[in-house]
Amino acid sequence: MRPDAQGVAPGSGTRPHDHDFSPWGFWTDADDEQRARQLAWQDHLQGLHPTWRLADGVFVSEHAAVQNEHLTLGERTYVAAGAYLTGTLRAGRDCSVNAYTVVRGDVVLGDAVRIGAHTSILGFNHTFDAGTEVHQQPLTSRGISVGDDVWIGSHVVLLDGVTVGDAAVLAAGAVVTKDVPPGAVVGGNPARVLKWRVPPSGAPRAAASGDGLAEALRAFADRARDQAPDVLASHWDPRARLFLDRPGGRATVRAQCDAIEVADLLLGAAPGQLPAAEQVDRLRSWQDPRTGLVGELSSDGGRAPADEPWPHPDESYHVLCVGYALDLLGSRFAAPIRFARRSASELVAALDALPWRRNAWGAGHQVDALGTALLWNARRDDAEGDTKDGADHGPVSGALETLMGWLLTRADPATGLWGRPTPDGGLLQPVNGYYRTTRGTFAQHGLPVPYPDRVVDTVLAHVRDDRWFRPESYTACNVLDVAHPLWSARSTGHRTDEVRATARRLLAAVLPGWQDGVGLAFRVPHPATRGADDTLPSLQGTEMWLATVWLLADLLDLSEELGYRPRGVHRPEPAA
Repeated sequence: MRPDAQGVAPGSGTRPHDHDFSPWGFWTDADDEQRARQLAWQDHLQGLHPTWRLADGVFVSEHAAVQNEHLTLGERTYVAAGAYLTGTLRAGRDCSVNAYTVVRGDVVLGDAVRIGAHTSILGFNHTFDAGTEVHQQPLTSRGISVGDDVWIGSHVVLLDGVTVGDAAVLAAGAVVTKDVPPGAVVGGNPARVLKWRVPPSGAPRAAASGDGLAEALRAFADRARDQAPDVLASHWDPRARLFLDRPGGRATVRAQCDAIEVADLLLGAAPGQLPAAEQVDRLRSWQDPRTGLVGELSSDGGRAPADEPWPHPDESYHVLCVGYALDLLGSRFAAPIRFARRSASELVAALDALPWRRNAWGAGHQVDALGTALLWNARRDDAEGDTKDGADHGPVSGALETLMGWLLTRADPATGLWGRPTPDGGLLQPVNGYYRTTRGTFAQHGLPVPYPDRVVDTVLAHVRDDRWFRPESYTACNVLDVAHPLWSARSTGHRTDEVRATARRLLAAVLPGWQDGVGLAFRVPHPATRGADDTLPSLQGTEMWLATVWLLADLLDLSEELGYRPRGVHRPEPAA
């Protein structure tokens, strides 16, 4: 037994602690007693299994089922709670086996292999000849080999006999049945190459498209970056010390947040008009400590009526934009957001009452706010050790599960959406509502969307509706609300050529819309709409279009040409 582990009784009779599920910070954040217990646990395991090799900095949760015949874990490799390991596993340094991951059979992991939760890596198989029950048939094993610097997402299934090359990425939900080339990004069932993280040596760059789109994207981004300080200055009111959505317009809460997002996207810093700390203090001061909401600047401070199950729509969006603006500035809300603190039965009743049939966008707007409020509340609770906010508000546990369960059981298998087409709007309401619903739930919390192929079918049908997708009708809302669903469902590979053609067509319409020194309008300028308010440049239009352009470019494997990546409301990665 190691000297610093003496006197500590190992075992799994204790309740899991945070490090069991988030072990990456164990050796820097754990206290002396926890460290000593972990060392004792490793000594106990190696005493039972003399052939096991656990290097320095390893973490093995006492709540993982580690039943290997042979096991080697390199430096700083960890096994989280709920993991199930059998057979022979040889893992290099800095590998992660996250919560509820299954690794069985003969498996070799290189260095820096990161495995998401609920993934199955199965280095064995059953024969299944007719005439004999499967459980009575022999096992076969060709083994699985994973190279260095590989990211395996959550809910991936990796089957026996597969080799994964260095620097590959396996998208969440992928079912991998064949070898993955080095540097490839694969997804779908069965998994296929979607794009390249590291293009094969000698292969032409994806950006080398014959129509000059890559060059147009670079020029667009360079122009936006060069003019970003002028754009921010043109929307700044020095007397009020506030940003205006449009030059000469009014100051709004959202305008302050859009300015922070635009500056982060293009400049990698907070807007220079105010010190970042002052922007943080101002945003936090606008939150009503009683409700946790942020009202509009002209309102009474964000106090939602006590008898309403959902906030005012402005307050709902402020949950998103203020929360992410604070996040970009390294801060968070000062108080919990109370409308998200409700029981499962209250939450189901509130979701049922939303106007899904006549106003799916409005329903999705509120679900987006709810999913985001749950995110901010969870972060605050984790940081402050808080799980309740008084008897009137109750525990927060189970709310996200209730929300996701409600959405999964209510999604239409024929369309993948919530809500129905309307006579006057066609698919506009359900498609736009789908984006808002999934942004704050599935996308933000890193979960796969239901019926992704049907979603692609529905969205592609929607973009053929000339009422919303002719040149004079392109708005940031309508285009974002198809770009994000297509991007979220891209891993299946369903109708990829049509998706890419749609992305190319939309980009060609959007990129020329930049107006020097002032940015982008909410509606793409067109002779038929000249002079309309929404064709005037705004911070809202600029922020939304910059994110939408990134999503469309990424559908074409061209997002790297832009040199930026959204990190706020419209970020591609999960925030949870």
